[in-house]
Amino acid sequence: MEKLRAAMIGAGGRGMSHIKSLAAAPNIEFVAICDIVEEVGRPAAEEFGVEYVPSTEELWKRDIDAVGIFSPCVYHYEQIRQALLAGKHVIVTKPMVDSLDEAREIVELVDRTGLKLLVAQSMRWNSMFRAIHALHEAGKLGRIMLAEAYYVHDMRPVMDRSPWRYQIPQDFMYGGVCHPVDLLRWFLGEVDEVFSYGSHGGLDTRYPADKENNFIISLKYQNGVIARVLSAYDIIHPPALWHRPFHGVGLALYGTKASLFNDRIVYEYYGQGKPVEEAITPADEKEDHAGETMGFLKHFEQCLVNGVKPLVDVRDGAQVVAICSACWDSIHSGRPVKVTREFQR
Repeated sequence: MEKLRAAMIGAGGRGMSHIKSLAAAPNIEFVAICDIVEEVGRPAAEEFGVEYVPSTEELWKRDIDAVGIFSPCVYHYEQIRQALLAGKHVIVTKPMVDSLDEAREIVELVDRTGLKLLVAQSMRWNSMFRAIHALHEAGKLGRIMLAEAYYVHDMRPVMDRSPWRYQIPQDFMYGGVCHPVDLLRWFLGEVDEVFSYGSHGGLDTRYPADKENNFIISLKYQNGVIARVLSAYDIIHPPALWHRPFHGVGLALYGTKASLFNDRIVYEYYGQGKPVEEAITPADEKEDHAGETMGFLKHFEQCLVNGVKPLVDVRDGAQVVAICSACWDSIHSGRPVKVTREFQR
C-alpha cells in the first residue's frame, strides 16, 4: 500500500525522540519538520533528510496526510485547528489544549471533518501502567474502592532546557495535572466533582509568583469512587517511590481483592496469614519515555492505516481538559465544582 505522508511540528525538547519514532514507522513516510526557530528545526530536518518548513502556514500547503504536534501547549489549539481545516489527521502531545472553550471547538471540528485525532497521554503507553491496567481488566484487583495518583517533578532542570515554560508561562494544571488525571480516568471512568487547592512553591523564581504550580485535588467519580491527586512541580525532586528508576508519575489502587502501589501489589490476606508484597512485571522492557513515544506513534499509525479508534481520542482529550478546568474553578472559588459531561459519549 502507498505510505501515508506525515510531518512533525516542534523539534525542540523531547521533539527529537518523537521524530526518531515517527521516522521508524514502517507505513508512514516522514517528509517534513516545522519549527519556527530555524536554528532548531533546520538541523533536525537535515539530520533526518526531510524538508525544513519554517511556518505552519507553509506546512499546510505540503502534500501530507497527518501531522504530529509537539510544540508548547499554548500553540496546540491554533495548530490543531489549522491542521483539521487543512484536512490533516493529528497526533498531539498532552494537553490537547489548555482551555474548555478551545476543547469544545476542537471536538466540533473533528466531528465535522471526520479526521483522526490522538492525544499522546503518554502514561497509557508506559509499560508499567499497561501491566497494572491489564491486572485491573483481568479482575485481579476486584472493585476499586479508593485511588491515588501523583506527578511530582522538580521542573527547574526542565525549565533550563525549555525556557518557554516560565516565559509564556506553562499552565501546570493543564500541562502537568493532566497526567495523573488521565491515568485515574483510565481506571475509574468519569469524574463527577472536584475540590482543589493550589499554591506557589517559590523555589524557582523564574516562574511567575502569582501562578500556582503545586496542587492537591480531591475527586469524586460518577461511580461513587473517591480519589486524590498530588501534582507538584516547584519542589526538590523526592526519593524514588518505585523499586526501579522511574519518572515522577505514580498510582495507588485499593480494591476488594488487592491493594496496589506502583510496582508492588498485596492480594487479600485477611484470615490467611500476613500481607505479602509481590512485584509487578512491566508489560515490556521499555519503561522510559522513549518506549512510551514509540508506543503511541505505533498506535497512531494503526489508527491511520487500519482505522483503529484512538485510545485517547478528541473527546477523551476534551474531558481531561474539562477536569482541569473544573480544578481551576475550584481553586478560584474555594468550593467543590461539578465537571461538565458534555464530552461523554
